[in-house]
Amino acid sequence: MLGQYAKLHVADNTGALEVRIIQAVSGRKEFVGIGDALTGTVKKSRPDGQIKKGQVVQAVVVRQRKPLKRPDGTTIRFSDNACVIIGGDKNPIGTRVMGPIAREVKDAGYIKIAQLAKELA
Repeated sequence: MLGQYAKLHVADNTGALEVRIIQAVSGRKEFVGIGDALTGTVKKSRPDGQIKKGQVVQAVVVRQRKPLKRPDGTTIRFSDNACVIIGGDKNPIGTRVMGPIAREVKDAGYIKIAQLAKELA
């Protein structure tokens, strides 16, 4: 679970490199996990990128370091906390997703992100 002010790596090619969480999109949740949407601000970006530093964006968490228990009893854990920047229609702004993403992202309704990823873990 990731709380307010947590920093996440950006796993797409929008030009943003790091996002800091402002709040969950639902507004009622204190923490966000895999498959949850969030509002964040871009802390680092590439100079030639589509997304600039300081911009407020919507994103969805695709990887987290905290172990995630699945209903079948397995546990999965990633090496970093990462997100993908999305638009208003739940589709990603970027055209590539780097690294593996959790299967729970697809189950949460972000099918386009799952299609762009090379590996579903």
